[in-house]
Amino acid sequence: MDNLLVLVNVIILLLFIGILVYMQRKYFSFSKRVFAGLGLGILLGAILQIAYSADSDIVANTTDWYNIVGRGYIRLLMVIVIPLIMVSIIQSIINLEKSSELGKMSAWIIGILITTTMIAAAVGIASASIFNLDADQIEMGEAEQQRGLDLEERLGTVEGLTTPQKILEFIPSNIFLDMTGERATSVIAVVIFSILVGIALLGVRRKQPEQAEKFVEIVNAFYAVIMRLVTLILRLAPYGILALMANTVAQTNIAGIIELGKFVGASYVALIVMFGIHLLLLALFGLNPLVYVRKALPVLSFAFTSRSSAGTIPLTIEVQRKNLGVNSGIANMAASFGATMGQNGCAGIYPAMLAVMIAPSQGIDPLSPGFLIPLILIIGVSSFGVAGVGGGATFAALIVLSSMNLPVALAGLLITVEPLIDMGRTALNVNDSILSGILTSKKMKNLNVEQYNDKSLVNTDVNI
Repeated sequence: MDNLLVLVNVIILLLFIGILVYMQRKYFSFSKRVFAGLGLGILLGAILQIAYSADSDIVANTTDWYNIVGRGYIRLLMVIVIPLIMVSIIQSIINLEKSSELGKMSAWIIGILITTTMIAAAVGIASASIFNLDADQIEMGEAEQQRGLDLEERLGTVEGLTTPQKILEFIPSNIFLDMTGERATSVIAVVIFSILVGIALLGVRRKQPEQAEKFVEIVNAFYAVIMRLVTLILRLAPYGILALMANTVAQTNIAGIIELGKFVGASYVALIVMFGIHLLLLALFGLNPLVYVRKALPVLSFAFTSRSSAGTIPLTIEVQRKNLGVNSGIANMAASFGATMGQNGCAGIYPAMLAVMIAPSQGIDPLSPGFLIPLILIIGVSSFGVAGVGGGATFAALIVLSSMNLPVALAGLLITVEPLIDMGRTALNVNDSILSGILTSKKMKNLNVEQYNDKSLVNTDVNI
């Protein structure tokens, strides 16, 4: 009987996919199909939640099948992330008019990412304080205890490293290993390697222009093929969002959310405030925030659903280049850097709120300057190299809590609501990546303001 019900649930998913296929054939815009996938996913997840229970075997087996579409789509995105980063950054450097622009461009992107992360930390601290969050108020069950033990075990991989050693981890020693994504810092290692290749090419261009031209042709050919591959995969986004959202809603522990409702509410208040700060920065740079929101919303919706900053890199690059008028090289750099450092949600708000929650249990006043100033500085430094996939927030929390001499096991108290909060955190991370690209392009005077303000591009497909 259970197998029959699972089959029925799979057929319903296929019917919903059929609706999206119909919309594509009728030339509905990419944005409309993304939001349709999001809405249908919520509806399908709610049906499963009402018909069964979140922890039932039927839901577990159903979501297992749905993962072929949802997590399968994420896997397809992840498989092109490393090649896309490599050729994008190399091509970005090739197209620079002056090699000196590279340092300025990188400094602005990194500066915006890290500065906004430290601001996000302050916002997280304020939200946790206003909502009076305290780890002692949360009851620890079996799942929370196991999660705490897992965190303590994982801490052993990062606890023994000093700050210089952590920075050293960013530097690649085996680029082929990092191309497999084996290490938490693999993406940033690939970024560094790609920058070195680009700089080397500029040197070859001055001394051996013919050899440099051959390499440029190869890079451009690779770039064209990979971008075409990106196009093909991005067309599957509405289907991936449908399945991912259905799984998330179907497996949501409503009782756990109610129990930890104060933390969920405080987290989303902090996230929304930080989104507001991002929009304020756009306004201060003379750009219309409302135009930005309308253009970025489909990408942010995907980030929200997928919970993967790295997986959203192709979309992040495309929306900057095609819809927001950002220089191509800067768009590539901002998306790549933004997936590995300065993540406002995962590396800023989340560890700050945890630290404020846990501090009273250790007899520490979380609002004392002696606690707050080191916390914000540590968050700024530790936000380098945070993995842009699921688990990045945990990695950031481990580094921050251990650096502040706070017990990491207490972070396991939030396992029930972790997926729900992670969705908002990832959307904020991606928003900051796009923001850094726009502001850097504006500062370097190569932002196409007419394209940014062109409202006809609001519903333009991000794919080719």
